[in-house]
Amino acid sequence: MSQSTRTALISLSDKSGAVEFARGLVQSGFRILSTGGTAKLLAEAGIAVTEVAEVTGFPEMLDGRVKTLHPNIHGGLLARRDDPAHMATLAQHAIAPIEILAVNLYPFQATVTKPGCTLSDAIENIDIGGPAMLRSAAKNHAAVTVVVDPQDYGRVLDELNASGAVGAATRFELATKAFAHTAAYDGAISAYLSSIEADGSHRMFPRILTRQWQLVQDMRYGENPHQDAAFYRDAAVGAGLLASYRQLQGKELSYNNIMDADAAWECVRSFTAPTCVIVKHANPCGIATGATVLDAYRRAYATDPTSAFGGIIAFNHPVDGATARAICERFTEVVIAPAFDAFALDALRAKTNVRVLELPQGDAHNDLEFKRVGGGLLAQTPDIATIGGADCKVVTRKAPSADEMDDLLFAWKVVRYVKSNAIVYAKGGATLGIGAGQMSRVDSTRIAALKAKDAGLSLAGSCVASDAFFPFRDGLDALVDAGATCVIQPGGSVRDAEVIAAADERGIAMVFTGMRHFRH
Repeated sequence: MSQSTRTALISLSDKSGAVEFARGLVQSGFRILSTGGTAKLLAEAGIAVTEVAEVTGFPEMLDGRVKTLHPNIHGGLLARRDDPAHMATLAQHAIAPIEILAVNLYPFQATVTKPGCTLSDAIENIDIGGPAMLRSAAKNHAAVTVVVDPQDYGRVLDELNASGAVGAATRFELATKAFAHTAAYDGAISAYLSSIEADGSHRMFPRILTRQWQLVQDMRYGENPHQDAAFYRDAAVGAGLLASYRQLQGKELSYNNIMDADAAWECVRSFTAPTCVIVKHANPCGIATGATVLDAYRRAYATDPTSAFGGIIAFNHPVDGATARAICERFTEVVIAPAFDAFALDALRAKTNVRVLELPQGDAHNDLEFKRVGGGLLAQTPDIATIGGADCKVVTRKAPSADEMDDLLFAWKVVRYVKSNAIVYAKGGATLGIGAGQMSRVDSTRIAALKAKDAGLSLAGSCVASDAFFPFRDGLDALVDAGATCVIQPGGSVRDAEVIAAADERGIAMVFTGMRHFRH
């Protein structure tokens, strides 16, 4: 193959779009160099293709482990076109420069997530030649276009058709993408191997943790104006997670908007009936279910109208025009829902600064949650555990009625999303008062009652959820004094007997869950 020939090397695990891409390259004057299965696919499509083995002078060997690891390949990728010595060396050894490289790698991640995958299966799906070629081409992006994503095939062909070459800016961007691709690939291998113990069992948390996120936006500032900030998206966003939002209108989201929006969305998507969640400073200030989303919104707003000012509002059902008009009566930062009908969007346009996010429901959850500490990182699985009535243990002489149990379970679902120490009063599928983030549980109990009083809501006959056990009877006495008739809590205190006796003394029902929901 002469040095004057324009050469593209295509070697793909994911062969989607490969035939069309190769055909487009041929039309632009390229000869196609390929390997194994890709070469066979292209030849069957009637595309002239040269096997890599013809260029290297060696057959594919060791069950395909060695194919492209050869100077005739890497010389063609790495030679600097502006260096006469490099080009003379290529000519001396009859090595053709490779101008375009399209490679994606053995499906390691897909392999290790299959049930029954063995270490041997995983090892055989570690690509060696592919990453080496990608790194060679990306390093020499001044002359070589490297493509790892089939979504970029059309872009490369368009530039070739328009000017006969791929532009420098595109080559640099695709090289950056290639290095990110190999980094993620190596990270996946490292994570898998460092999760295996000597006896072959798997660890929940790998000994070396490597993750990759993609920049979504630089932000004006972080939590405060003197802090810089950016928003990154996981490379593979699961269905229903906040990072898959589509913004329909409004100003750019801020750091605090995204934090609060995530808190609101995670809470509201845990309900099935029409539900509204209003969040302020990462804490729910009103949550309610209803016959309609409008009913749910009005009941949620009634919990704490003062705190709802400038809040984040999330719905788990589509928003209609009537609900949107009600929202527009008050100052709101962000509205989130699975969908908005035409009447809702028309109403919301009157509030041009309101951020409107469309976010379809889904069941995905982050596999791990992270928090930075000085010089380190805390990792845990997300708190997505749920309970039903059958999981609760009645520990008092009095048992909750069926309606009370429904409200206890509603409040228990809500309290998971409230900062500790957390207390939630509820009745009829709506919050009445929420106490969050206090150092003392009894203070949270009293603050929640004060919130209800300020909103003009009666706590008579209310049900209460506590995210963790009552260490003393004072918290229980405070909620009974406020009007509660039943309480749900994890239990587990050394003073459980004292608290149970206090509940019996005060004539209320109490159930234990055996599960707590601390949220720091």
